[in-house]
Amino acid sequence: MKKNINLTENSVSRSIIEMTLPMMVGMIGMVAFNLVDTFFIAKLGTTALAAMSFTLPVVMLQGAISMGLGIGASAIISQAIGKKDLNLVKRLTTDALILSISLVILIMIIGLVTIDPLFTVLGATKTQLILIRKYMFIWYIGVPFVIIPMVGNNAIRATGNTAIPSAIMLVAVLINIILDPLLIFGIGIFPEWGLQGAAIATVIARAVTLFVSLFFLHFKFNMLTIHIEALAHTINSWKRIIFIAIPAALTQALIPLSMGYLIKLISTYGENAVAALGVISRIEMFALSPLMALGSVIVPFVGQNLGAKKLDRIVEGVSFSNLFSMLLGGSVFLMFLVFNKQLALIFVDKPEIVAIVSSYLVFVSIGYGFQGITGIGAATFSALNKPLNAAAVNFSRLILFYIPLTLLGSKFFGLKGIFAAITLASVLSGSITIVWIKRSVIEIKNKIALSK
Repeated sequence: MKKNINLTENSVSRSIIEMTLPMMVGMIGMVAFNLVDTFFIAKLGTTALAAMSFTLPVVMLQGAISMGLGIGASAIISQAIGKKDLNLVKRLTTDALILSISLVILIMIIGLVTIDPLFTVLGATKTQLILIRKYMFIWYIGVPFVIIPMVGNNAIRATGNTAIPSAIMLVAVLINIILDPLLIFGIGIFPEWGLQGAAIATVIARAVTLFVSLFFLHFKFNMLTIHIEALAHTINSWKRIIFIAIPAALTQALIPLSMGYLIKLISTYGENAVAALGVISRIEMFALSPLMALGSVIVPFVGQNLGAKKLDRIVEGVSFSNLFSMLLGGSVFLMFLVFNKQLALIFVDKPEIVAIVSSYLVFVSIGYGFQGITGIGAATFSALNKPLNAAAVNFSRLILFYIPLTLLGSKFFGLKGIFAAITLASVLSGSITIVWIKRSVIEIKNKIALSK
């Protein structure tokens, strides 16, 4: 395996920063990927945009599954790397990809036979359903090009290399930007496929990431094997991945659920408030990308050091990451404090909507650093083979703090009360997570000490 950042030996702070910076670029690129699709499809008209909106729950669910598998694979592969067991690294990486292929086949079959009944239940009209059917048929056929590269890129990140996965993500963004207008509007020699063209562009872009990620896994990192193990060994690998992947996927699924809850709550304040939330979601996708990047690099860092039994480095790494999260969150808060209105005006010019967006950005960004700490905590628990704790971190934020506090805030203080409550929920969950992680690492250290 070619040498990457040595996560068990190099400076802790430098290792985390060197991994996080490329991931930030990759995360922002993937946000741009989705925004480009929305931008071009919006030009097809309201019906096409509405049809694509109906597909979002399915796309986000697939994203949650992909992320869960990726986190599970990264956690166990990084532990094997920390143990310096290269044969095990090859076995686990190969088994993770085989598992993703098996899952892809299942998703394709279920997806293709449920397009009409599912989207009819969701409320799509006959006209919208025609467009959805064309879009989702291509999308389901292309599912292998979404899930398998996600697992492959997470396997690469497990080595400590985040530059290559980020570069692969940016290549997909560039291809999508080029192909979207060509295939949607039929420019030059290309046929005009409309919404279906957007799906084809996405599949082609993702297909490139599949082949490129497999190329690097085999030829640069030497992490794949053609050696056939006993089925029991493969199933054991799958169990280890799924043990972490299912809670991680459920955690990822909380994101659209919490957004759906917030939309319902804010909708009681009128159309302007809902429109403002649409603008806010786009701004936040970019603002939170650095914090998401930081959370994603913690899995390989903790995993490798757990494999090497260097628990003190885990404590140091998590502490530094928490501090880094507060610095990033604080920087975003200061930017929003100064430029909140200017950012809102990029998307909308109606004064009532601008006022709501500005208020949200100032209030909620106060808690961004703590929100990042919650993400770091969940990632750390996954890497420590405590996936239920990881899920509990995020579920507790939503159930114990987010929902009750926003309801109270809305009742007594209106919209600003909701925004302040979101911040308070982030502060409380982040603070609890810090203490919980420290106790968990101490427990692991004691177990290792007793086993010697």
